[in-house]
Amino acid sequence: MIHKTAIISASCQIHDDVIIGPYCIVDENVSIGEGTELISNVHISGNTKIGKNNKFFPFSSIGMIPQDKKFTGEDSQLIIGNDNVIREHVTINPGTRKGGMKTLIKNKCLFMVGSHIAHDCQISSNVILVNNATLGGHVNIEEGAIIGGNSGVHQFVNIGKFAMIGGMSGVGENIIPYALYTGVRSNLRGLNLIGLKRKKISSIQINMIKKIFKKIFNSNFTIFENIKNLKKEERNIDQIKEIINFITSNYKRGICKYIDD
Repeated sequence: MIHKTAIISASCQIHDDVIIGPYCIVDENVSIGEGTELISNVHISGNTKIGKNNKFFPFSSIGMIPQDKKFTGEDSQLIIGNDNVIREHVTINPGTRKGGMKTLIKNKCLFMVGSHIAHDCQISSNVILVNNATLGGHVNIEEGAIIGGNSGVHQFVNIGKFAMIGGMSGVGENIIPYALYTGVRSNLRGLNLIGLKRKKISSIQINMIKKIFKKIFNSNFTIFENIKNLKKEERNIDQIKEIINFITSNYKRGICKYIDD
């Protein structure tokens, strides 16, 4: 169903059961999958592909050109998966030539009011951006991470799965999986225990992860020395393995500093 006030390009591809409300604009080269709804005053532009059962709230702006002076009009993409909720005034930009030409959002994400996803970001499933959280270009967020309200994430930062960033944090370095970060320039404060419990990890496992986490971030040695000194059975715990793989990956940004209060 398409409202009579909506402006829809004749060359876009829209599934028959998509709902497009009053004053929406859908430009050419856009495709929208079944079950998706644009409530009202939504503008979708560019080479944007949207999957199934997504919901866009009023005044969201999707697929407009990147806020990057180096962008020269290349035909980059924005790809959005299934079952995502994009609230009011959310802005999402497509990719650029220097970032692989693609911004990717997977499934079941919630982007709250005023959040921003810049060019070339890669967002895994079940990610939450709370009100006014902003991501710079080339940010990678793994599954289940939560970015608190009014937080800013520097370009090229990587955020591990099920990490939790507290509200009003400034994130300039990589954030390991399952961690809790807070601060004006955010610091590692410990593990995201609530996130671990939501993932149905047992209290015995959580206590073991906490113990090994303390070993990895023992300030008497470097992180890499601490990892080297872990026992084999400690390295083989799934969550610890993910943290180690994250730390040892060749990312452009360093790892956030741990502060033990």
